[in-house]
Amino acid sequence: MTEEQRTTQILERSTAAGSAVVDGSGKTTTAAGSTGAGSAGRDALSAAKESLEDYTLRFAPRSYRKWSAGVVATSALGGIAYLADFSIGANIGISYGTGNAILGILVAAVVIFATGFPLAYYAARYNIDLDLITRGSGFGYYGSVVTNVIFATFTFIFFALEGSIMAQGLELGLGIPQWIGYAASTVIIIPLVIYGMNTLAKLQVWTTPLWLLLMVVPVGYLVVSHPESIDSFFAYTGKSGESGTNLASVMLAAGVCLSLMAQIAEQIDYLRFMPPRTAANRGAWWRAVILAGPGWVVFGAIKQIVGMFIAVYLIATLDPAASVHANEPVHQFLGVYREMMPAWLAMALAVVLVVISQIKINVTNAYSGSLAWTNSFTRITKTYPGRMVFVVLNLVVALVLMEANMFEFLNTILGFYANCAIAWVVTVAADIAVNKYLLKISPKVPEFRRGMLYAVNPVGFVSMLASAGVSIAVFFGAFGSGVQPYSPIFAVGLALLLPPMLAVLTRGKYYLRRTDDGIDLAMFDSEGNPSQAKLLCHVTGIEFERPDMLRSAQDGPDGEPQYISSLALSTDKTGELVLPAEK
Repeated sequence: MTEEQRTTQILERSTAAGSAVVDGSGKTTTAAGSTGAGSAGRDALSAAKESLEDYTLRFAPRSYRKWSAGVVATSALGGIAYLADFSIGANIGISYGTGNAILGILVAAVVIFATGFPLAYYAARYNIDLDLITRGSGFGYYGSVVTNVIFATFTFIFFALEGSIMAQGLELGLGIPQWIGYAASTVIIIPLVIYGMNTLAKLQVWTTPLWLLLMVVPVGYLVVSHPESIDSFFAYTGKSGESGTNLASVMLAAGVCLSLMAQIAEQIDYLRFMPPRTAANRGAWWRAVILAGPGWVVFGAIKQIVGMFIAVYLIATLDPAASVHANEPVHQFLGVYREMMPAWLAMALAVVLVVISQIKINVTNAYSGSLAWTNSFTRITKTYPGRMVFVVLNLVVALVLMEANMFEFLNTILGFYANCAIAWVVTVAADIAVNKYLLKISPKVPEFRRGMLYAVNPVGFVSMLASAGVSIAVFFGAFGSGVQPYSPIFAVGLALLLPPMLAVLTRGKYYLRRTDDGIDLAMFDSEGNPSQAKLLCHVTGIEFERPDMLRSAQDGPDGEPQYISSLALSTDKTGELVLPAEK
């Protein structure tokens, strides 16, 4: 039997299992008159409806992925328009001096690029977000819940940071009290993030040219009109006053920058919508994945150095009272704009830049955070409350952080958080690069569906907890002040070494609960892309693409096989539809 004949037979068999319809009560009923899986069906239908925009809990189907590689890459890079990099660069430059800060930025950039590459490739190739990648890369179906919490924490920390920067701009430019600015920066995001990827892509593409113009022109002007500022920049020693470089200071600076490691998860929330890779678009596909995936850190590092450069210039040219704001982006750009144009126009453009930047990044923070919370909540409770519930939750937490003036404790917050982010991302990257490709213990194709995975896989789960726990203890001085600055090294080292060690010790036993999903239909097409063949889910009555589907443990009324989507399985409270483990 040919592959085409087999596909036709399975699709016919899927339809014969009963063309499900949804009645007025919300229950799913097949043509044979049997009732579907009650609450699982209702929750899955709710999630499926919202998935028309964000595909919160599952694989992003080919039928929705209509953007070109270039549009996806532009949208993803629009999400790094945040001004926090300017604050981070200024803070570490002021604290540790230019030389130490630049080396710290470069160390962090190399680590972030190297670990981000395998994650970005898997997201674009298999069209799944980082949570789904994490499940099959050493964590298990429930084990990755903790990493979702880490990522959600990242989104509200950086939402609060960007919101604080916008509030500073509104206070400076319009005289609006900061506490009102915090609320305004939060509320303005809600209507923009409701409609998911389709709206976000348009927003990022349309606003990027103006954002680039407002950011690049003043920096170029400063370099050309004040060439002496370059010498002052490289001679700046920071608060320490020490000349030369110091390894401890370099690592402290790197630790702050490494807090941005979780940004790859936000890039992936766009990259999962990449079109299939074909012979015709191979070059463009790879450029988009590298540029918008790990390549984000190149732009981030440049922004950090520019932020440091402007801060040093302001400190050197302004009086001490004015230079205390040198780490605030609105003051940084306002200071340069004032040398280029009238004061009123300089103020207007500085405020516009801050507002555009805040909107561009915080729609992504709110969107990605809502996906992370929704995914975790649904897996634990088997209930889907709707993504917008978690949009509001994420924004409320961010608002509380803003009102608590987190901007004053930026280095400490980011330095601590970096250890958690490193432990997660490096563990997943190590499982992909080492366990999947070198040792070939971990299954190369990422698995994310309930029933196919064990609840918890100790390979990734234990590795992450151990590396995070040890590095956080180092960060807080548990092993002495001499090693305290090197907590990122402990996080990276343990997250690299432990996954292959545990994979060998456990012989890969806990990666897959099942190797057969019960469907005799190829998962991938002839070019290695996820198949676009569709099967009917007997619970929701909706057709889903092959990578999303499994055979249901519940046969049809005449004993015929039925199929169920990963979406419906995630809300099945009874577990009756989950296939048994293989013996």
